[in-house]
Amino acid sequence: MHTIKRILFFLLAVALLFACSGKYSGPTAAQLAAQAAQNYYTQLLRGDYEAFVAGRYQPHAIPDGYKEQLVANAKMFVGQQKDDHQGIVKAQAVDAQADTTHHVANVFINLIYGDKTTEEVVVPMVERKGVWYMR
Repeated sequence: MHTIKRILFFLLAVALLFACSGKYSGPTAAQLAAQAAQNYYTQLLRGDYEAFVAGRYQPHAIPDGYKEQLVANAKMFVGQQKDDHQGIVKAQAVDAQADTTHHVANVFINLIYGDKTTEEVVVPMVERKGVWYMR
């Protein structure tokens, strides 16, 4: 009788192992793209404009002058939102759709403003060498 319990316990453990192994395979491409976009926009709201610009996909090195323009544009965007909506209080990824064949995704981010209004923006993303970038 003791041996039967051991066999049943072993079979139950093996069945549980197989059942659990197929249920979690890590985050999806859409989830990874959404997390990356969320991180880039969080950096923007914290005033780390260089990090936000570094999150843009650039297949080739860009001239310093162009990079400075992109940083200035990010600063102006945040400043304009302060004037128009009392600033962006929070940026929150709410949905994402990924095309894993082409390594692209669209991430939907809600911008929550200081004047209590919200706006949903679509952030096109591209994955290169395991990293998601804004396009």
